[in-house]
Amino acid sequence: MNTSEFLVHNLWLMLATLLVFVMHLGFAGLEAGLTRQKNTVNILFKNTLVPGIGLLTYALVGFNLMYPGEGAYAGVFGFRGFGLIMPTLKAGVLYNQHYTFLTEFIFQAMFAATAATIVSGAVAERIKISSFLLFACLYVGLCYPIVGMWKWGGGWLNQLSTPFYDFAGSTLVHAVGGWAALAGTLILGPRIGRYEVGARFGGHSLPLATIGVFLLWFGWFGFNGGSVLSADPEKVSQVFVNTAMGGAAGMLGAFIMSYAQSRLYDLGMVLNGVLAGLVSVTAGADVFHITHSLWAGLVGGGLVVLFTHLMNRLRIDDPVGAVPVHLVCGIWGTLAIGMFGPLAGWSQFLSQVTGTVAIGTACLSFSIVVFMLIRKTLGLRVSPKVEIEGLDRSEHGQAAYEMEDYQRHDAVPA
Repeated sequence: MNTSEFLVHNLWLMLATLLVFVMHLGFAGLEAGLTRQKNTVNILFKNTLVPGIGLLTYALVGFNLMYPGEGAYAGVFGFRGFGLIMPTLKAGVLYNQHYTFLTEFIFQAMFAATAATIVSGAVAERIKISSFLLFACLYVGLCYPIVGMWKWGGGWLNQLSTPFYDFAGSTLVHAVGGWAALAGTLILGPRIGRYEVGARFGGHSLPLATIGVFLLWFGWFGFNGGSVLSADPEKVSQVFVNTAMGGAAGMLGAFIMSYAQSRLYDLGMVLNGVLAGLVSVTAGADVFHITHSLWAGLVGGGLVVLFTHLMNRLRIDDPVGAVPVHLVCGIWGTLAIGMFGPLAGWSQFLSQVTGTVAIGTACLSFSIVVFMLIRKTLGLRVSPKVEIEGLDRSEHGQAAYEMEDYQRHDAVPA
């Protein structure tokens, strides 16, 4: 490969990294818009800290856990050491024919931070900020890269006779975040008054949530398109089209299902339908034909509506719908690989089930243990008084939409 081709491939991966970075702004807008005004600063604070935590922990330990190279033990675990350790190369040999070592790191680091961001919305409005940040450090630094190594790092799921397939992370990013989100909602319990008769707990800014969803859709082209790991025009074009079609079909599926249930045009459901379609198509965006992407997205959009209502019936309180979007549709998109498309078949379907169950068991177990330990030590949930007043005032001393004059009452010298 000549120098100009290498530059093009590497540049595209760096641009894709920037698009994934923009998704954090999308998550911030979506989660803030779908929660109550009195907790807006708290949501934005978490979504500001998570990318930084993701970058730092992934640089310190995560990247070397996820890509341990020949040091992996039985395809299950491996660790090359702390910090960014570039493999030793012979003179004149590139790290990769398409990108540099540091380009791969920064792209993968953006994925890692996304997993923790998914958890943020599900546990919103009642978790202590310090406890959430501790969980995010442990989850991004340990759990995410270890299960990611099982496939993307050449681990045991990639070594099955019919390898488990997940192109850009329906399971390895979205469901990984979704399992932690489910654990958090179950352990925390619902918000005070959430399921009382006549209670209104809707989001305070649907315009902000809408902007957030479109930023996420925009960033998803980098999330999926960058996962090609080259600027191959045919493959990147295929992934772009499948990504767009999946999101559009998810929107339609959620619209049809929500209208059939309520006879109302529910914007919140449609917004989550877009994300559901995108999550559903992510596992197979590089192999699906357009028709497959449409079916994956359409079903995903319907599923997000059904499971949102089911969770409310079970009194599992997820303010932003993170579990239906990322966990349910992440599982659906992963299983869809074995159900239709070029890879469909019984052997592939069994591999998809194996990966889904193994990763789900590991992530759910890790999350429950860590959340329980935090609850026993630091405490997990804010006090009822703080929750009712809102976390912005108590934990941050700030409000999102008003300026308050905090006067200092210094002693006057005699």
